[in-house]
Amino acid sequence: MRSAFMVIAASATLLAGCAGVGGASSDSGGGNAGTSGGAPSGTLKIMGFGGEDEVAQARVNAFKQAYPGVQVNNAKGDFDAQQFLTALASGNPPDLVYMDRNLIGTYAKKGAIVPLEDCISQQKIDTSQYREAAMRSVTLGNKVYGIPEFYVVTTNLIDAKSLKAAGLSAGDIQTKDWQALKATTDKLVKKNGNKLERIGFDPKLPEYFPLWATANGATIIKDDGAPNLNDPKAVQALDFAISLVNDQGGWTTFKSFRDSFDIFGEKNPLSAGSVVAFPMENWYVNVLRDFIPKGLQLDSTPFTDHDGKPVSMVGGSAWAIPKGSKNPTAACAWAKTLTDKATWMKAADARIAKVKKDNSFFTGLFTANKPADEEIKAKYLTGVPDAGFKRAIDNLYATLDTATALNPSPAGAEIDAAWRSAVTRALGGQPVQQALDQAQKEAEAAFTKANGNG
Repeated sequence: MRSAFMVIAASATLLAGCAGVGGASSDSGGGNAGTSGGAPSGTLKIMGFGGEDEVAQARVNAFKQAYPGVQVNNAKGDFDAQQFLTALASGNPPDLVYMDRNLIGTYAKKGAIVPLEDCISQQKIDTSQYREAAMRSVTLGNKVYGIPEFYVVTTNLIDAKSLKAAGLSAGDIQTKDWQALKATTDKLVKKNGNKLERIGFDPKLPEYFPLWATANGATIIKDDGAPNLNDPKAVQALDFAISLVNDQGGWTTFKSFRDSFDIFGEKNPLSAGSVVAFPMENWYVNVLRDFIPKGLQLDSTPFTDHDGKPVSMVGGSAWAIPKGSKNPTAACAWAKTLTDKATWMKAADARIAKVKKDNSFFTGLFTANKPADEEIKAKYLTGVPDAGFKRAIDNLYATLDTATALNPSPAGAEIDAAWRSAVTRALGGQPVQQALDQAQKEAEAAFTKANGNG
């Protein structure tokens, strides 16, 4: 997930000239991921899956135990759009690809990945086990093109030590009242002349623009997949979020300071007092746990809309089968196995074993499989010893049933690239309205072309 933003932007550029990759597009008779019905066997070539940590390895081992006749060939590493499209064009695609769910609509429309109805039917995959927002992200034109995996949600994380030193409490870190947040940020930011020494509240631009827009009541991709990037509420949200950056030194200073952070190290921004608060994804809580003995004091509040209702955007990846896959049977079995409740329980067991070995505690496991999440939480999420971490974990779990994903679109990658570019331009000084108007025109052109009208 951490590299998904670059992947999306790169995919938009590469796909722009690749209509009809691998044959007909999805709505003109492109193939389905049919399976032979026999036991999976042969070689399974996978692209885009790192698979390094204990959670991944436990699930990989579950597949290998279930299907010993399959030789897994996993080219470890993040999804590479250029590599994927090159493989498709050469007629030698991977059998299975692991990609950000925001890319599914674009690749489906281009015919680069195929519908999974046969796969779902023959492997008896119960799609009702997956969270609705995750399934919606992998569905285009009433056809399913991906099997969803993790479920990435967001809450505010806080350096309680810096907050207390400033004479403020966790309740001051809130997004219900934007003017109050602005005042709080002004109290928390630290500057030495033109040099930024501490960020008060980081709005996490450009990547969290959809979160701010959604909290302000905007839907930047409509139900039919059309872009709505310059919705007045989206413009207002971006204008406010950028004002937080400008109040703390402006984009050049702000970005330079933020780029110096080692978010995975002992001097991560919350431990080092470089940032007092920011919205952040659930996986980071697990990273931060290791720094409690070194003085980190974490706290958390929910990211909310103006009514105080928690808001979170859903991220995550999915398994998709490329057009031309030579082993769709094994590919489908893998997608089912790695996202099945029983497999997730094995993954949780592996995480708990590591937690015990490290003399630490469990911070949750957030998957797109709702029954798995519920059982894992009930079985393992007990006795979190740190009150601040418990609040963060509770806030994240509280978003699971209400979090929303961007609507799927046949031009999803291009729309993402358009708004990311717009936010970057606006941060650099272009008027927000102008930047989002330009992005809307670019996204509309891509959407029209994707629907065959361009």
